Amino acid sequence: MGTFKIFIVDDDPFFGEMLKYHLQLNPDYEVQLFSTAKNCLSALFLNPDIICIDFGLPDIQGDELFKQIKNLYPDLPIIVISGQENIEVAINFLKQGAKDYIVKNEHTKELLWSSIIRLKENISLKQEVEDLKDELEKKYTFENTIIGQSESIKGIFSKINKALKSSINVSITGETGTGKEVVAKAIHYNSLRKNKPFVAVNMAAIPKELVESEFFGHEKGAFTGAAERASGKFEQANGGTIFLDEIAELDLNIQSKLLRALQEREITRVGGNQKIKLDVRVITATHKNLAQEVKKGTFREDLYYRIIGLPIELPPLREREQDTLILARHFIDLFSKENKIKPLGLSAEAKKKLLAYNFPGNVRELKSIIDLACVMSDHSEIMADDISFYTLEKDSESFLGEQKTLKQYTTDIILHFLKKNNNDVIKTAKFLNIGKSTIYNLISHAETKKLNNN
Repeated sequence: MGTFKIFIVDDDPFFGEMLKYHLQLNPDYEVQLFSTAKNCLSALFLNPDIICIDFGLPDIQGDELFKQIKNLYPDLPIIVISGQENIEVAINFLKQGAKDYIVKNEHTKELLWSSIIRLKENISLKQEVEDLKDELEKKYTFENTIIGQSESIKGIFSKINKALKSSINVSITGETGTGKEVVAKAIHYNSLRKNKPFVAVNMAAIPKELVESEFFGHEKGAFTGAAERASGKFEQANGGTIFLDEIAELDLNIQSKLLRALQEREITRVGGNQKIKLDVRVITATHKNLAQEVKKGTFREDLYYRIIGLPIELPPLREREQDTLILARHFIDLFSKENKIKPLGLSAEAKKKLLAYNFPGNVRELKSIIDLACVMSDHSEIMADDISFYTLEKDSESFLGEQKTLKQYTTDIILHFLKKNNNDVIKTAKFLNIGKSTIYNLISHAETKKLNNN
């Protein structure tokens, strides 16, 4: 903490100097002595860390000085030092918020020394907590967590900003590795709930028979192995945010219980009767299409409408234009900082290789590739040969295994890039190196077919 400022207010010059000398044996303590209350009040702008006041002062009584200081600086720790051993006086000061009450005798020095050490530790701990909160807020600002400058990412920023204005539920969709939890944390730590808990639950990682207990907690003896009461994730997140990842994996039976908890805004522990009120923001995420899951009967329609709230669809990395290189640079700097090495460059050929790859694992895969490339590089920059891709064979098979004609595959490709380019025919034609007429004919054919079907 650096220098620790202590004010002593005592009209007995000998006793005051004795305390000042004793405390200054610690080189970290800066001690100032005041003989009157008025002098102390006029020096409060110096921001002392602790004030020690005498109960009997010539100009203002100690209890009045105590009140005036508390009115100006409610959180400033005050120790009362008094010649009075009246227990009622001591209790009254402690009730009003005094951190300690020390009687003047031969033990005052040691008691004051111990009291200040204890308070200094508490102040240091509080400061550490505040620093951690500040660090956490900075860590989860949009600029530090969601890296990119593409139009699609700017659209995500706009959605997140809308989410911050209320406690509306948020549903995040996107392929694996697109950063769904990162977005959930960015929403929580920039919202009014940022000082409350953020609790993440991965549905796919919890055995079906344990989900209810994991969600709502249980009472002692509720089932075999329940040796004591345990709070659930919703109870732990109360006042804050609960992030339900892979929500589509939730069993239908538990879906109904989750729906009831969200509707009633209360839960009951397994094996218990006590109703626990909830004030929780729910953010869900899935890589599946929940609307399709509703149609298939694997996800409840009423729960779907309860959690959908503000939908945010994260784009895959392959649709984020130059963000791949921006993220690659970010991950190189991050790796260099963590491993205390000089940041590497990225060669032109390496950039081309990255931009030509479709990243089925998205941002998570890019980070893994860049980390390995940093390790493999023997130069001042990452070369193309340092970059290795480990595409799973099933990814290519899933595309080719749909039994389509070449014309159908061509149509799918054109429609994909047309959508990516916001239906800009000229831009799409230029990118695919085909004639504009090909795209116009495709659109015209699709419209004619639609009219005929109607």
